[in-house]
Amino acid sequence: MSVGDGSAYRRRQMVAALEQAGVRDRRVLDAMLEVPRHLFVPPRWRTRAYGDSALSIGEGQTISQPLVVARMTEAAAVGADSKVLEIGTGSGYQAAVLSRIVRFVFTVERIPRLAREAKKRLDALGIENVSVKVMDGTLGWSAQAPYDAILVTAGAPEVPRPLLSQLAEGGRLVVPVGDREQQEMVLVENRGGRFITRNLGGAAFVPLIGRFGWEGDGEAHR
Repeated sequence: MSVGDGSAYRRRQMVAALEQAGVRDRRVLDAMLEVPRHLFVPPRWRTRAYGDSALSIGEGQTISQPLVVARMTEAAAVGADSKVLEIGTGSGYQAAVLSRIVRFVFTVERIPRLAREAKKRLDALGIENVSVKVMDGTLGWSAQAPYDAILVTAGAPEVPRPLLSQLAEGGRLVVPVGDREQQEMVLVENRGGRFITRNLGGAAFVPLIGRFGWEGDGEAHR
């Protein structure tokens, strides 16, 4: 039996594990039940696609573990009419999950090859409400702002200032903040122009490279 043949069963197992881990938003669980995660990982990792682990997708990047994707999406608290910005397209998996829940997804990737491959996967799945752009994600995507939610899928030394300015009133920004190896997941809410921050727990992401993130040599931009 190929991975694809058993993928529906494997997804059900994955979602059951997410529920046991405390994920409660039915929209998030249903979206992750629908999206074939094995199509977003390199062929050599497809037998591990539905385990709860991050996997390499090349270029020093990873696809986040399912529990992290679920918790970030749940924390964003988006609705059917929401417009969401994702920083760090990677394989395109997080964008695909969001596409099942919200009206529009705008996703930014700094590595052209990853952006091209993600776009091909999304197109092949008939996902039409996701726009992909190659650029420095720490700058956001101001032309499409404001956003009801912004998800950052790489670890930043601090919350990138341009993203705060692109967050709609009542909007929520979910971003890992810390050093290059270990971060704390932070939720920032825009309440009348005041940014209220809450810690959601520990996380470990690849570094967010860019003008308002880390430099390639490991130093933070200041």
